[in-house]
Amino acid sequence: MKKLFLPVVFAALLVQSSCITTERESASSKNPDRVFTPTPEGQRARLTSKSILNSVRTTHHFSDTKNKDNFVLLLQGTKILNSQARFIITSSKGDTLRNEVIPALALLDERELEDPQAATVRDKEIGILKGMNNFFREDRFTSPAIPRSMTTAPVADQEAWQAVRDDNKSVGFDYITSGGRERRIAFARKLNKAVIVAE
Repeated sequence: MKKLFLPVVFAALLVQSSCITTERESASSKNPDRVFTPTPEGQRARLTSKSILNSVRTTHHFSDTKNKDNFVLLLQGTKILNSQARFIITSSKGDTLRNEVIPALALLDERELEDPQAATVRDKEIGILKGMNNFFREDRFTSPAIPRSMTTAPVADQEAWQAVRDDNKSVGFDYITSGGRERRIAFARKLNKAVIVAE
């Protein structure tokens, strides 16, 4: 029995080991003399400048008093710190009302960091993601978009500003753009477009 058992076990191990191939063998099976070399780390990245790293969405009344519009913030790029935030507003019918690109660093509120001077890359990335989550806070929407007490336009487009001011049901949205500047946009129904009413 022992004489029959050992050759069978040996044959089974031989068959099993012949089926196992290493990464080097499978990668270089066409040319056995070629040594396997992995793709350099910098070339392995599948992320591009168009890759979406994070997205935040909400709906809110903006261009229409009956139907809510879609507000979207997309973080695009290869790394959070040097990415761009694309701010898009589309109507309930699918029309694009606003499409703006903001540097991701504009979303970082340095007051949220314990020590802005000693903040690590990870701290800043977490701060940017928090800024994205707070971008569409309810307190950033105001109605009417321009208070009746305001009589002079702080922007160059007087006609758009006046169209929004005359609309008591207009909705304004406040956000921070590049350079840390605050901006308010609203939908001018007379002109059928989203306009900047304060900066």
